[in-house]
Amino acid sequence: MSKDIVLAFSGGLDTSFCVPYLKERGWSVHTVFADTGGVDAEERAYIEQRAQELGVTSHVTVDGGPAIWDGFVKPFVQAGEGYQGQYPLLVSDRYLIVDAAIQRAAELGTRAIAHGCTGMGNDQVRFDLAVKALGDYEIVAPIREIQKEHTQTRAYEQKYLEERGFEVRSKQKSYTINENLLGVTLSGGEIDHWQTPGEGARGWCKPRSEWPSEKLSVTIGFEQGEAVSLNGQKLAGAKLLQQLNQLFAPYGVGRGMYTGDTTIGLKGRIVYEAPGLISLLAAHRALEEAVLTKQQNRFKPDVARKWVEVVYEGFYHDPIKTDLEAFLASSQQCVTGEVVLETTGAQVTAVEIRSPHILNAKGATYAQSADWGVAEAEGFIKLFGMSSTLWAEVNRNDSHRR
Repeated sequence: MSKDIVLAFSGGLDTSFCVPYLKERGWSVHTVFADTGGVDAEERAYIEQRAQELGVTSHVTVDGGPAIWDGFVKPFVQAGEGYQGQYPLLVSDRYLIVDAAIQRAAELGTRAIAHGCTGMGNDQVRFDLAVKALGDYEIVAPIREIQKEHTQTRAYEQKYLEERGFEVRSKQKSYTINENLLGVTLSGGEIDHWQTPGEGARGWCKPRSEWPSEKLSVTIGFEQGEAVSLNGQKLAGAKLLQQLNQLFAPYGVGRGMYTGDTTIGLKGRIVYEAPGLISLLAAHRALEEAVLTKQQNRFKPDVARKWVEVVYEGFYHDPIKTDLEAFLASSQQCVTGEVVLETTGAQVTAVEIRSPHILNAKGATYAQSADWGVAEAEGFIKLFGMSSTLWAEVNRNDSHRR
């Protein structure tokens, strides 16, 4: 008698392989696709069709857009830091996918969860730790199981599927592609070997030759650090981010390459595209710089970097994440206003900031005018630099000893 198992499913090579592999080992496979907003209706239909042709017992598609906004985008933008100063954590939908899989398991009355993560990457850590934090479940990871016998796992998966009559998309033969509301990540092939990415290693962002000739200008409204409007129109978070992706992707905004220090210790090189998220970060940072105090702007990045590391490494449900988010939320009380972003391609710039909370001195403008006098300025400089000046005076004649 077969046992029920829930498989987090995307229709890609890895999760497609998992279906017949699990079935041949006695499992009754129930697939869950958490649609976090990165696919269109045609791709969504393909994923559902793919699940059926692979012979799953049941398939459900869950709308994950609202969850990914509240659970990741909002605190990530408020934190304002990428992993290692660059990567915008595009794989953080994994935690919401786990939530959907756990919910489906409860509906089916099973405690068996499967995923298509490899034993070489970070996602296995994110999936496993998230599942363990939510209950006592049996975790099955077919790709990890085969990699001891088959070092070239992708080639083996492809052959395995084709021998059973299942086609493999040509792009999936070359790259591992992850796509969601946050953006697109591509790895594999020449990317893994630190070579120039091929023409196939492109998602949403258009190449320079296809950028529009006219400048793009958009206005994003924030309330207490959360983006709430686009060009004056109130929008739900997931919808707002989706529209930003559509607006900025034609200009190539948000595309980059980076080599990261992965959780398991390997170096990981990827191509990523996050037009909406990168534009949100630029707008939010510009507003923050104008309304937070100097001490807040200096200290907050330390908290942000810790939050990013915690989420990147799989500790989404650790209490430290909640603790850090309490600080982040407190820092956002006055981050309200509008920011105008402009781009002509690749880079996005905040050109205008409007907020009642801008820390603008009434009687002074930097490098232009001041409502204090020479004596006050000289006195400030004397006291501010006293320690350094004293050191210079005491040790001036001893410089030859250094």
